[in-house]
Formats: sequence, C-alpha cells, structure tokens
Amino acid sequence: MIALHHVQVACPRGGEDAARRFYADGLGLTEVEKPVALQGRGGAWFRAYDGLGAVAAELHIGVEEPFVPARKAHPAFVVDDLERVADSVSAAGGDVDWGERHTFAGYQRFHVSDPHGNRVEVLQPLDN
Repeated sequence: MIALHHVQVACPRGGEDAARRFYADGLGLTEVEKPVALQGRGGAWFRAYDGLGAVAAELHIGVEEPFVPARKAHPAFVVDDLERVADSVSAAGGDVDWGERHTFAGYQRFHVSDPHGNRVEVLQPLDN
C-alpha cells in the first residue's frame, strides 16, 4: 500500500503569517499544531478533513533559506465548490488564473500562486 501523507511547500523566514492567510483564510485549510520537536524550525502545518472528520489532505509549510518559489511543482487540492473557493482565494489576495479551466479531463480547475510565489492548483470534478 502507498498513501500520500503530506505535501510540503516552502516560504521565506517570517512568511508564515502570509501563508496562514492564504491557506487557511483563502483555501479553507485548518492549521494544526506542529510537533514540539519541530516547532523551532518555523513554518506551519495545515489539514483538510472529509465529511466524516478524517484527514483528506495535509500541507506543510517549511522555512527555506535561501527561498526559491516552486513555480511548476505544486500541490493540487480537490474541492466541491470551485467558484466559492476561487472567491475566497481572491478575497485573501490570490490572483486566480482560469486559463486552464477546461484542460484537464473530468475536472475544471484554476491555478493561483500563494503569497510567496508557489504554484497551487485547485480542481473540482465535473460531476459535482
């Protein structure tokens, strides 16, 4: 068996608050406390839960120096209301790009950069 536990993206030192606004306020992820042994490294951890309370996705933000944003590599989150999430991301300061909305079979999607320039993809199955 293989299962994905988490995806990590980076931010510059001191970039955690901007990441919190984007990933929590914009995307709707829930921040969770990092283990005590890892707290001194900075960063933040976020989770999304399914309708039964199980973890559906986990994203770790790590501090990286020197920092270089991931412009191609990216996490992709599946949501059930793409328009609502796009509005929320826009309200949190994200520049939603609909240029590839209908280019991935079975889904509609948008791309956005987090506050540090990391690429993020958000998808909704077409049957929703």
